[in-house]
Amino acid sequence: MVFNTGATLLDAIVLAVVSHDQEGTYGYKITQEVRQIIEVSESTLYPVLRRLQKDGCLEIYDMEYAGRNRRYYRLTEPGVRKLVMYRQEWKQYSDKVTAIMEGGMNCEQN
Repeated sequence: MVFNTGATLLDAIVLAVVSHDQEGTYGYKITQEVRQIIEVSESTLYPVLRRLQKDGCLEIYDMEYAGRNRRYYRLTEPGVRKLVMYRQEWKQYSDKVTAIMEGGMNCEQN
């Protein structure tokens, strides 16, 4: 993709992916789902997960899988609220970008 993905958009995408499973999901699966949308490496994604956890948007827990512990990530209430805000902001932003890209909006409009 030729468009850069900033940290805020990446946060929003990760929160959206994690929200798909109420019980939480694990890092590798998150990486695979995010990669369907944008190019991102695991070395980029794991710091995002840690930051979102530190900010109180995600909680983590470990669960055994195939004899090993697997780290899961689940949205917290603040994470849900942040995702709702991101979705609202994204809708407004994407509507404006789509309108201008399709020629339906004057550049001087807000």
